[in-house]
Amino acid sequence: MKRKSKFFKFLRKIVLFFYGKRKFIGLENIPNEPSIIVGNHSQAHGPLVAELLFPYPKYTWCIGQMMNRKEIPEYAMQDFWPYKKKSVRWFYKIIAHIIARPFAYVFSNADCIGVYKDARLMNTFKQSIAGLKDGRHIIIYPECHTPYNEIVYEFQDNFIDLARFYYKSTGKELSFVPMYIAPKLKTVVLGNPIKYRAEIPVAEQKNVICEYLKGEITSLAKGLPTHTVVPYANIPKKQYPKSK
Repeated sequence: MKRKSKFFKFLRKIVLFFYGKRKFIGLENIPNEPSIIVGNHSQAHGPLVAELLFPYPKYTWCIGQMMNRKEIPEYAMQDFWPYKKKSVRWFYKIIAHIIARPFAYVFSNADCIGVYKDARLMNTFKQSIAGLKDGRHIIIYPECHTPYNEIVYEFQDNFIDLARFYYKSTGKELSFVPMYIAPKLKTVVLGNPIKYRAEIPVAEQKNVICEYLKGEITSLAKGLPTHTVVPYANIPKKQYPKSK
């Protein structure tokens, strides 16, 4: 477990005070053994819920660039503000450099595991397997910028490989638990898990597991009272969809 600085602990309490509590529904769906919790990113709400409010020991996958202040500005422009007009992009580039140092500090102190899209990804898997063996759940927000429906965006599916590596290391089959975060209702809902099956080719499972999780997250959202969905993409609030 990471050692957190005293200032980070103080900062965490301040953020928690202003962010407030959330109602968790379906906690009984989380297995009594380490699992992978897969949720909608809901912009900043996903990471905040994971770090501040998730009631069990966990690590959260975080894009590795957010843990390196030199890499944050470029990543922020690509992921936070890709739809900003050229006329104002200069302003957001300044903001990206301003947030670099504090963001790197926060994500490096939080219960995060850095995720990369190069050879360093194997280190991500090693750290995750160690966390799982230590009894921690792994929380992953795998959405990308391609819409799936009005609730969730398409998933990047490489996170399924974590279950394959974990099985090779332990002989145990991990469960994937769907989670829907509804910031407007101050509610987090967890659904029925789906289990990795070692006898099925991983390429086939990637499609099956991802489709199941996206479908379940959608069903969890639609099972709640009608509300405004906070999407993965940083789009204008007037374009946020309704759950029904």
